[in-house]
Amino acid sequence: MGRKITMPSMYGNAIPTFDSSAISGGLSFLVSELEKIDPKLREPLTSTTYPRDISIQSGGGWVESTSAMNVDYAAVGGNSETGGIQNAIRRIQANVGKDVFKVLPYEITMGVKFVDMQRGAVTGRSIEQIYNTGIRLDYDKYMDSNTYIGNADYGTEGLVNQSKVTPVSVATGTAAATEWKKKTPLEILTDINEAIMAGWAASGYDQTAIPNHILIPPTQYGYLVTTMVSIAGVNGAISILEYLKQNNIAKNKGVDLFIGECRWCEKAGVGQKDRMICYVNEERFVGMDVPVPLTRAMTQPVVANASYDSLYVSAVGQVKVHYTEPFVYRDGI
Repeated sequence: MGRKITMPSMYGNAIPTFDSSAISGGLSFLVSELEKIDPKLREPLTSTTYPRDISIQSGGGWVESTSAMNVDYAAVGGNSETGGIQNAIRRIQANVGKDVFKVLPYEITMGVKFVDMQRGAVTGRSIEQIYNTGIRLDYDKYMDSNTYIGNADYGTEGLVNQSKVTPVSVATGTAAATEWKKKTPLEILTDINEAIMAGWAASGYDQTAIPNHILIPPTQYGYLVTTMVSIAGVNGAISILEYLKQNNIAKNKGVDLFIGECRWCEKAGVGQKDRMICYVNEERFVGMDVPVPLTRAMTQPVVANASYDSLYVSAVGQVKVHYTEPFVYRDGI
């Protein structure tokens, strides 16, 4: 039976009417044609900052560990004076040691159905590309976690939870509190300078060991950015963050101090207090190896699943803190 369309007089008040066959067929095409499709694919909200806060060295292959050589010097024999009256010549000695760091594999797979690949050719949206983006995101999240807290199941640590670094609470301010929101800009600057001086002093005042990198929780960072302070001799007001950057001890020594937000600092301190981390962000002092960057290792058809399966792999080392002396934790901010 064909479709019946009743068309009223052009000048009448009635509207066109369609039978069930017309409604189920022709109008569905019309509706899809009138749909405006947004081509942008919304991905999950996320945040990774590890490339900013640590030096990463790539290459090395499928190793189980990486190592770093260290040396200590000492002079023995006689006293420390030199001159014509001494009769004992001192001898230099070197104690060479090695630190070994773990390397762990990262592995993840994806399977793309054959039918979905063919459909992608029609829609112009590749499911394989979507999966690939998801794997990259998962890898970045893994790298972020490995950088800041390590992997407890394998006994590794990150930037915020080094067991060899002793945490200390910041001083109490005039408001009888340690939190920065209850402190004056000068008291916050005192906390910053105290942390820098503590790391520098523990390093024997080595000029290269002045901490240049500070990480704080996002809440405290937002407070420093949005709270303005008036400074004598300065027209207008500047943020507390700018005040800290211009007046810290590191800047006076020619070091450009970075102060940034890090969500892993939230409740990372003793008693789940917010933690400030102060350290030297240079390869000589702290770093992380990635002997094998994220790689698509193999792809093969799986007839039983009617899919093409791919394996992605990487080899990621633990955080290597070579010098703990200029590494400082301050809790309670």
